[in-house]
Amino acid sequence: MPDTAGPADTHVVGVDFGTLSGRAVVVRVSDGAELASAVHPYEHAVVERTLPATGEQLPPDWALQMPGDWVQVLKTAVPEALAASGVDPASVVGIGTDFTACTVLPTTADGTPLCDLPQFADRRHAHPKLWKHHAAQPHADRINALAEERGETWLSRYGGKISSEWEFAKALQLLEEDPEVYAATERWVEAADWIIWQLCGTYLRNACTAGYKGIYQDGHYPSRDYLAALNPAFETFVEDKLEHPIGQLGERAGGLTAEAAAWTGLPAGIAVAVGNVDAHVTAPAAQATEPGQMLAVMGTSTCHVMPSDRLADVPGMCGVVEGGIVPGLYGYEAGQSAVGDIFGWFVEYGVPASYRDAAEAKGIGLHEHLTELAAAQEVGEHGLVALDWHGGNRSVLVDAELSGVVLGQTLATRPEDTYRALLEATAFGTRTIIEAFESAGVPVTEFVVAGGLPKNTFLMQVYADVCRRPLSVIDSQQGPALGSAIYAAVAAGAHPDVTTAARAMGKVRRNVYVPDEQRADAYDALYAEYLALHDHFGRGGNDVLHRLRALRRAAVQRTGHPGAAEGHDVETTSAALTEEQSA
Repeated sequence: MPDTAGPADTHVVGVDFGTLSGRAVVVRVSDGAELASAVHPYEHAVVERTLPATGEQLPPDWALQMPGDWVQVLKTAVPEALAASGVDPASVVGIGTDFTACTVLPTTADGTPLCDLPQFADRRHAHPKLWKHHAAQPHADRINALAEERGETWLSRYGGKISSEWEFAKALQLLEEDPEVYAATERWVEAADWIIWQLCGTYLRNACTAGYKGIYQDGHYPSRDYLAALNPAFETFVEDKLEHPIGQLGERAGGLTAEAAAWTGLPAGIAVAVGNVDAHVTAPAAQATEPGQMLAVMGTSTCHVMPSDRLADVPGMCGVVEGGIVPGLYGYEAGQSAVGDIFGWFVEYGVPASYRDAAEAKGIGLHEHLTELAAAQEVGEHGLVALDWHGGNRSVLVDAELSGVVLGQTLATRPEDTYRALLEATAFGTRTIIEAFESAGVPVTEFVVAGGLPKNTFLMQVYADVCRRPLSVIDSQQGPALGSAIYAAVAAGAHPDVTTAARAMGKVRRNVYVPDEQRADAYDALYAEYLALHDHFGRGGNDVLHRLRALRRAAVQRTGHPGAAEGHDVETTSAALTEEQSA
C-alpha cells in the first residue's frame, strides 16, 4: 500500500536475487514496514539442459545462469516496487542486495562477464555457475583429500569438507576443463559482489561469501604451495583472480552510480550496502541475531545460519566465520541442498492424473491436496522412511554425489504416503544438523524458520515434532529482501548497527508451532531408522549411491543424453510451492 507517513520518514530498498527470480521491496526505516514489492522472473531461469547461445547439451550436474537476467531485476522490479509504494524517491537513502551462494562468474578486470564477450558466448565455462552446479564434485574431493593430507588448519572451520558448490572447486574445474577461459578470467567474482559492482562501480568482496564460500579465514586464503599441489597452474589463483578488498556486512560499498540510478529510479549517490547472501541476510529480518538463534531459510533448498559466541569445529558444517552474520559473533552455516525441490520433483513426476483431477475439483493445488491426505495419517502409518538426498547432501555429510532413497514401498503405497515420507525426511535432515551443533558444544536455543515453505502449516508441525522444539516464524513474506533493506539502513547510517536495526525493522512470531509429545515419541522411532540409513549409505557402510552415480555418468558420456531428470521443469514446479526462497 502507498506510504502515508510524514515527510520526515526515510526509506530503503532491498533486492533479493533468488534462483528463478529477483524481488524488490520498499521498506520504511523507522519500523520496517514493507510498503510495496515487485518480482521479476529471470528470462533464462536455471540453465541446466542446453546453452542458450548454441543449444549445446550440458552434462549432468551443471547449473548456469545469465547475468543479464540479474540486471533486468534492477531495471524492472525496483522501479515497479518504488512506484507501487507511493514514496518520494528522494526519501530513499540506501539500497541493499542479497544473492544465492555460491553463484560465481568469470569476468574481465572491469567486471564484464566473459559469457557476454562474443568469443566466449558459446563456452559453457564462461557463464555464471549457480549455487546448485555440482559438476565440480571430483575437484572438491581432491581439495578435501589434499587439505586433510597436509593438515590444513582451515579445513576444520568447514566441518572437514569443502563443498563442490563453492568458489575453489568451481574455479579448479574451470582451469582443468577450459584453460583458455580460465586464462581470460581476470576476476573470479561472487554474483553477490558483481551486482554491487554494477550498482556503485566498486568491487569489494563481501565478508560473508569470502568466509563461507572462499575459504577466507583469519585474514588468509589457502596458501600458494597448497594450490600448486592441487595443480601447478592453480598456484596464483588467489592473487591473480580472487584476492580483493573485503567489505564488512552493513558497511557502505559506495554510492549509486548515475547509470544504476537511471535503471532503478533511485537517487544517484545513495548508499549501496556491501553484498550479502540470501540466508544470512534474513537473520536480522527474523530478529535472529543473538547467540543460539538458528534460522532455517526454507525454499527450494534450506540454509541454516546461526550466530554464536562460541567457536567450535562442528562436523559437516558449511563454515564458521567471525562476523559472518552479524558483527561481533561467530556465524555458522549449514544446509540441505534440496527441500522444496524434492517436493516439486515428486509432484511433477510421481503423482497420477487422478490426483491432479481431484485437486482441481476441490479448487486447490496439488501440493495442498497431497498435504491434506498426508496430514490425515498417523506417524508411521505409511510404513516408509526416506533420505532427503535428491540434490546431494550439504550437511552433515557434504557429499553432492549422494542421491535420494525411499525405503518400505509396497503395492499398497500411495502418492500421499511417499509425499509425507519426503516431507519427514527433510525434517530428519534438519534434526541431524541441530544435533551436530549441540554435540559439538554449540547450543541451539531457538529455531526460527523463514522462506516460502513455512506457509505449509502441516510441514512446520512435522518439523516441530521431529526436532522436539518450538518453531518461531518470520513475520514477513519477503525475508531476504527485508534483510537486505535492514543492511541498507545500516549502510546509510539510519541505524547504528545491525542488531539495533533488526530490533526496529525485523519481524518474528515466537513459538508458533509447539511439538506434540506423542507424535514426537513416534518420530523418534522413525528418526532412528533414518539415522541407520543415513550412516549406511552416507558414511561408507555401502557405497552403492556413488557407484550408481558413476554408472549413470558413464552412460551419459556414451550416449550424450543427460536424461529427463536433468531438466529445470521441476524447479519451476517447486517454485510455485516455495515462492522462490532459495539458499
